[in-house]
Amino acid sequence: MDFGLVLQTDPPASAVVELMRRAEQRGFRYGWTFDSAVLWQEPFVIHSRILEHTERLIVGPMVTNPSTRTPEVTASTFATLNDMYGNRTVCGIGRGDSAMRVAGRKPNTLAVLRDAIRVIRDLAEGREADVGGTTLKLPWVRDGRLPVWMAAYGPKALALAGQEADGFILQLADPYLTEWMVKSVRTAAAEAGRDPSAITICVAAPAYIGDDLAHAREQCRWFGGMVGNHVADLVARYGAAGAVPSELTAYVKDRHGYDYSHHGRAGNPSTDFVPDEIVDRFCLLGPAEAHRERLRALRELGVDQFAVYAMHDAREATIDAYGSAVIPALG
Repeated sequence: MDFGLVLQTDPPASAVVELMRRAEQRGFRYGWTFDSAVLWQEPFVIHSRILEHTERLIVGPMVTNPSTRTPEVTASTFATLNDMYGNRTVCGIGRGDSAMRVAGRKPNTLAVLRDAIRVIRDLAEGREADVGGTTLKLPWVRDGRLPVWMAAYGPKALALAGQEADGFILQLADPYLTEWMVKSVRTAAAEAGRDPSAITICVAAPAYIGDDLAHAREQCRWFGGMVGNHVADLVARYGAAGAVPSELTAYVKDRHGYDYSHHGRAGNPSTDFVPDEIVDRFCLLGPAEAHRERLRALRELGVDQFAVYAMHDAREATIDAYGSAVIPALG
């Protein structure tokens, strides 16, 4: 199993770079950042510095979207980083939540996302792509490679991930829901004539190692609120049960709006509707052995990477604890 570190690009950027260096030294193979240009600093500028100050770390956004940058700009950005640092990037992409809503726009449709996945990958790898009726190619790309991993929760999005993406990003660590969603992605891949086992499965969630479970929950409760944004959309589209498991949807019944100024941060006041049970299911909390046990279960379900959201008060301690007590047991 691979391990990744997920950070917000809060200033100073040098602190983000140093945490990524620390993660690589502790055995992490991937470095991810949020991508919401209004809420945080521009990630791709910082990605360049991370790549410069690491040797092997694979770097990318978790996740970008098709609209805040046009697909050809996104492809050129990745291709430039790959040309400079040797194909060490991965494109995590989704419909767009905070980046779009903060700017007063709705998340993209799945049709737009499908086209963007194809265009970004083709252009970044040196092939021609149709962009709005115009055939484009980046003539300077040589031996480019860009895996595109798609974040998804709902049935149609999961199907699209199976049909088009090189990897699937699931932003929660509940084994029951992971099994259901991975099966959906792989079934869609098989039906599309693809090899289901070739799709990389990445689970991303907060991890907090320690014995004070109440404190860990409060530091990670924000995650239930972030996931709740996507779940609320699913409930509006599919209803509270049926197409989507109630294990995912039931807890948002008491949700009342969301303030993106606290997005992804410990102490987010918009997440008081998130019960302890959801925090415990969606996140990895407790002593190191509890983390190892959950990760073994996820690995049995086909998870290839666990990416640690480290938006809490123990970032360095979590990186170090994973490097000493978790990664050696599962890596």
